[in-house]
Amino acid sequence: MGRRALRKIDPNLDLSGYLFTFDDLPKPWDAAALFERQAALEVEVGSGKGLFMRTAAAACPEVNFLGIEVAGKYAAFAAAGLAKRGLANGKMVAGDGLRIFAELLPADSLQAVHVYFPDPWWKARHKKRRVLTGPFLRDVHRTLEPGGSLHFWTDVDEYFDTTLELLRELNLLEGPLEVAESSAEHDMDYRTHFERRTRKHGEAVYRAEFRKPTPP
Repeated sequence: MGRRALRKIDPNLDLSGYLFTFDDLPKPWDAAALFERQAALEVEVGSGKGLFMRTAAAACPEVNFLGIEVAGKYAAFAAAGLAKRGLANGKMVAGDGLRIFAELLPADSLQAVHVYFPDPWWKARHKKRRVLTGPFLRDVHRTLEPGGSLHFWTDVDEYFDTTLELLRELNLLEGPLEVAESSAEHDMDYRTHFERRTRKHGEAVYRAEFRKPTPP
């Protein structure tokens, strides 16, 4: 399913505290400086329009959420959604999530990593562009704190099976843990816009959670 056109962002909306580039991020990494407070940090890779970021930041004000979206206009749209609601515990980065994980995020620094409906890159020659590769999953394991979780959802059964097989081969995270489908209580009660569209079309969503082992 392709992306639909975005609504225009209110030009009077101040995104300065919500939208960043890689170059704007603190180096060395300092989440407390970025969010202006100390709190558990969760990262979403591929935030799209930002439904998860808005919902999670509103539901868990005690947690900091960093969304990463490679498409600049979508990162700005997601940031605008956070700014409009005054959700200062949510920040968006317009940039490459793989680079941020590989070059910036330190070990044992994340409570959770969220990857929802990543681009499946259907053609065989393009599958190397998928986000859920061995190097990225090793970075996920490195950056998660002990007991931290990786949440992975997709509507592509082949991508789901391939990723679960890769995770079994790497043998770094415990799982997969089953994630039950919950009933939507209202029209936007979905994890992402992609989940909403997929379920409204009566199509399957594949969900799994993995956890970083805690030391004995």
